[in-house]
Amino acid sequence: MENLLIITGPTGIGKTEISLKLANKYKGEIISSDSMQIYKKLDIGTAKVDLDKTDIPHHMVDIIEAHENFSVADFKFKAKEIISDINRRGGLPILVGGTGLYINSIVYNLDFTETKADYEYRDELRKILEEKGSEFLYNKLFNLNKDMAAKIHPNNGQRIIRALEILKSGNEKENNFRQENEDYNLIFIGLNMDRERLYERINSRVDKMIELGLVDEVRSLLDQGLDKNSQSLKAIGYKEVISYLEGEIEYSEMIDLIKKNSRHYAKRQLTWFRRDGRIKWFDRESDNLLEEIETYIDSKLDWWFRRKDDSIR
Repeated sequence: MENLLIITGPTGIGKTEISLKLANKYKGEIISSDSMQIYKKLDIGTAKVDLDKTDIPHHMVDIIEAHENFSVADFKFKAKEIISDINRRGGLPILVGGTGLYINSIVYNLDFTETKADYEYRDELRKILEEKGSEFLYNKLFNLNKDMAAKIHPNNGQRIIRALEILKSGNEKENNFRQENEDYNLIFIGLNMDRERLYERINSRVDKMIELGLVDEVRSLLDQGLDKNSQSLKAIGYKEVISYLEGEIEYSEMIDLIKKNSRHYAKRQLTWFRRDGRIKWFDRESDNLLEEIETYIDSKLDWWFRRKDDSIR
């Protein structure tokens, strides 16, 4: 059984800072489970760590071009290989991020049913996607099947459409949707804090992104020929800047929208992860946060090593 430490929580709570400290102590290597950090050139809006300023190995960051697509199945395949490799080398893989679908693909045995495509229904849904956006379709999916919706990012219009196709066919395998993956000695940690102070952190984070040049980053991507409808540009921060650059909203409204949408996303993330009873939650504002987390990790690793020794005997 392989070790796996997961650090999750809402956007803006400071998962990266904690994960770097833990990686230093436990010979850890970080695997990003952020669906936007996989894209090259999307740096400011995704709050990527500056890899030139850390010696901690990072995986699943800057692995594809901004115009390319990347599925959950792709993530699962690559991440599982990396987890095994780190364990083989005696390190501790640390999965860090807040993209629930990516994390669920590792901690659950998800069965994405093969269903024959319904092209007429798919075209109908694509038209709705163009006219009303992915959030509208996501709400439709959520109302039909909350478990399926919980596994799909609200920005991922194509996966939402595919899930709706599966539901229409009546071919989903609901009993398998939340079957826990027991392949790992799982150390599953969640960070949380007072809601209002979290929102203050998120607002400050957005202000910093603007200050660092988020608008110029988006403008540069578009100038290089990246289609504004690319999956990468559907992320919070990027889509609002595009609306501003196209003259649809004012500068101040753009900033307010990024903050509001980020806060709403944080709320959805907390709702999502609270459904998993395996997560041990820690108060991000605790004076002894790092010590508390390390004590918990040590207890889980000690259990694993004792179990391993017993099996050898």
